[in-house]
Amino acid sequence: MQPKWEVADVVRKIRLSDEQYSSHQQKTLRAIAACRTSVLGGHIDACDGCGRLHISYNSCRNRHCPKCQGHQREEWIQNREQELLPCTYYHVVFTLPDELHGLALHAPKEMYAYLFQSAWATLNQFGHTTGIQLGMISILHTWGQTMSLHPHVHCIVPGGGIDKDGKWKKQIRSNKFLFSVKAMSKVFRAKYVACLRRGEQGNQQLYDTLFEKEWVVYAKRPFGGPKQVLEYLGRYTHKVAISNHRIIEVTECTTLFKYKDYRDGGKNKSMKLSNEEFVRRFSMHILPSRFVRIRHYGILSSSWKRGKLQLLQKELQVSRPLTEVKTMLRKCPYCKIGTLITIEIFGQRGPPEAYILGTRPIPKS
Repeated sequence: MQPKWEVADVVRKIRLSDEQYSSHQQKTLRAIAACRTSVLGGHIDACDGCGRLHISYNSCRNRHCPKCQGHQREEWIQNREQELLPCTYYHVVFTLPDELHGLALHAPKEMYAYLFQSAWATLNQFGHTTGIQLGMISILHTWGQTMSLHPHVHCIVPGGGIDKDGKWKKQIRSNKFLFSVKAMSKVFRAKYVACLRRGEQGNQQLYDTLFEKEWVVYAKRPFGGPKQVLEYLGRYTHKVAISNHRIIEVTECTTLFKYKDYRDGGKNKSMKLSNEEFVRRFSMHILPSRFVRIRHYGILSSSWKRGKLQLLQKELQVSRPLTEVKTMLRKCPYCKIGTLITIEIFGQRGPPEAYILGTRPIPKS
């Protein structure tokens, strides 16, 4: 079911000023507001099965747009399905403390890059203590349920790796968690502060404050199997700060949305913000241009996947699924059988009147 209200509706209610938003943020917000409207033009598709016409406006394809993630998510998950290994998969979350939120807003590209680097350096160090090379898929999220700043990375780590002789070691741990959370927290803190020092971010007083508090590293129970890994990735990989389905109402001045309060047992609650405050919070999570928010390391890195991973899967007799694209985006939504074929493209002026009136014949495929 299509949501009644969208983030785009809120953006259209406010004025995007240079004083409050950067040019990159304004460009992103305008793209979201124009998504699937006449501003971007559109196209006319015909079903090669039932023959029905479908008139659609174009998508903005911006990675921060709540409406443009479904197709990308499906393709990405299918690619990951080709890379699964026969072992337990673990889930670890590394979170930045509140003291670094100001720097994260001021220099997001550097601060989030440090977060990726420190998370992998921590897991890689623990992997080397067991004598193996690990792998990791990491996904950056910068928001909490109310769109407050909450930078953290979700890490999916296979419970096996490659030893010094290049041989596969299936299970490096026998208990329910990959490594000690307290130990990882201390190492993660040290490695992140080391990144800050090298990048000359912060000062000695900040470093001392950071070492005085415990950092949060959260380890979830391992996944039940490859299917659970893919289901998890489907929920988390292409998320944005807030989905359209969470928006309850948009007025000329305010936006009402629902959220889960995890400090109160995960209860469902609602929050009302002014439209300006809603968009301000949303804009905090617009990542720097070309910043990569899903990264792969170790035996799951791009260099490893260019041959070594396939050889390892062959050695372990892992069958790579031969799947076709599962998305329904090019299937006819009426007959569910035919394929949609684009027969005409139109601009802001809208589709040709002949198609609207049904007088233009459908071309034969």
